[in-house]
Amino acid sequence: MLAQEEYMDVLALRRQGWSITEIAEKLDYHPATISKWLKEGGPPAKRAVAASERVIDERWARRIAELITPPSRLLATSVFEIIRAEGFTGSYPSVVREVRRLRGPRFRAAPQVSVPIETAPGEESQFDFSDCSARGIAFGLGEDLWCFGAVASWSRHLTWWFTTSVDREHTFEGLVRHFSELGGVPRVCRTDRMGALGASQGRRYRLFPETLELARHYGTEVVFCQARDAKRKGKIERPFRTLEESFLEELAVLGPPSSIPELNERAKSWLAERVNGRRHSVTKERPTDRLATERRFLAPLPRRRFDTAYRATRRVHVALPFVEWDSVRYSVPPECLGQLVEARVEVDSGILDITWAGRPVASHEIVAPASPDVWDKAHRRAAEAAAIRRTRPVLQVVPPPAPAATGAPTGDLAAYDVAPIDLEGRYGLETEAGA
Repeated sequence: MLAQEEYMDVLALRRQGWSITEIAEKLDYHPATISKWLKEGGPPAKRAVAASERVIDERWARRIAELITPPSRLLATSVFEIIRAEGFTGSYPSVVREVRRLRGPRFRAAPQVSVPIETAPGEESQFDFSDCSARGIAFGLGEDLWCFGAVASWSRHLTWWFTTSVDREHTFEGLVRHFSELGGVPRVCRTDRMGALGASQGRRYRLFPETLELARHYGTEVVFCQARDAKRKGKIERPFRTLEESFLEELAVLGPPSSIPELNERAKSWLAERVNGRRHSVTKERPTDRLATERRFLAPLPRRRFDTAYRATRRVHVALPFVEWDSVRYSVPPECLGQLVEARVEVDSGILDITWAGRPVASHEIVAPASPDVWDKAHRRAAEAAAIRRTRPVLQVVPPPAPAATGAPTGDLAAYDVAPIDLEGRYGLETEAGA
């Protein structure tokens, strides 16, 4: 339908002597449409719809206004999902128009043009962390909350994992979970210059031996982007915007999780339904369907899962059956005194496992740093028993003294003539007679 501005162009061209056919070709309309508008003297009036016939009636308009009232930053997609669950039967575009009417457009023109980077199936995955600490505090989950994100660049299959640290072990755990979810390993894993994976020196970036060990184990290559080149891994940066503006914003409105494991379960269900199970705006296919194709191009997973746990060798004290972990001493059996043992903690498990010569000897729940010594009851009983055996004096049975003999000695003693003891000469004593 011709707009009012286009009709003014029609009148101007007509006054200049243009024919109806020429005007129709210029404005890309049928000549009959141009002729009709000229005869009627202008475009028809805008069609008026009664309030009772509107899809967004007064009730839903009020509800949409409530959902997007600041500080809420819900997107139209989230608003549509919420009100659809509440009984709304209209379309998504009608919700978008209402949100734009109330809040205005979301995006503005970029300062410069960009070109998407195409990747082949199985060629690359991109990964990074997103800081969700503010949400963690608001949800009551603690001050440290991070989301590890990884995406298969061709299929756009997305993985999220919420955790409390961005150190090397947690980064490895996120990557291993991503590989397991894909069912294979891409040729390249791309990220930024993470301090947990390597060291930077100017434009150079050197991967740590542990990172190279992970890459060798899975047969992949860890590559990095140069500084201030976030667009090179834009396939994972853009989903973080969805994370903040859609998923976490919906949780803030509908009810936050009570724990990080619950947050991970809700994120997994949300991704399966709202991201991986829906048609992607760029590929025009569901990431789940494309992943089924991409798996044929991924390297197979190794038989053994890479060990992402915290591991360290400790020397047991020579006198006290303890090893130290994070400034707290944990008990081991007394026979481990002075021996080398291996301490191991699974990522986010909270359990310290200790092995000696490959044999498990202790398992403790990790306590807060600077806590008192942590004893296993069996270790304490064994240590106390060993200490008592080592320090208790040896008791000897002494026979009672023989009764004093009266009269002349008999038996063997009669053969000896014992001279009387000269106490005065030996000790300088004076007898009563001398006194």
